[in-house]
Amino acid sequence: MIGRVSQLDAALQAKLEQRDLIVFDGECVLCSGFFRFMLRRDRSRRFAFATAQSPLGQSLYQALGLPTDDFETNLVVTEVRIHGHLDAFAAAMGASGWPWRLLGGVKFLPRAIKMPFYRLIARNRFRIFGRYDQCMIPDAPLRARFAPDGF
Repeated sequence: MIGRVSQLDAALQAKLEQRDLIVFDGECVLCSGFFRFMLRRDRSRRFAFATAQSPLGQSLYQALGLPTDDFETNLVVTEVRIHGHLDAFAAAMGASGWPWRLLGGVKFLPRAIKMPFYRLIARNRFRIFGRYDQCMIPDAPLRARFAPDGF
């Protein structure tokens, strides 16, 4: 866990609208793939989405003391917690249906194992998976799934 929603200023808390949120790097092929994966499995529409490059994404990264130009972690906000790194993936999977929920168990891996593994992938994600020249432009139905100021 990176932090709590209650640690954010009131204006940023209001932008979250008490919805669960996934913030992803819109230029990263791997991160955007994670977004599309979650979008297909989130039939209950539990999650709103935002790109890290959006005004909302930038505000969250800045408030959490994270770089606003090199996004080595997606953020997953569930209830009152803000998750990053492999714990963000675990939180999203834990909120998914069967059998994906089982992948949420990675949160129980020792930090000494999961952080080096995560950092290795995060630092090499563009080399391994590629990079989009620009963030995607969603159509109207997809845009409705994004948080205000999330795109």
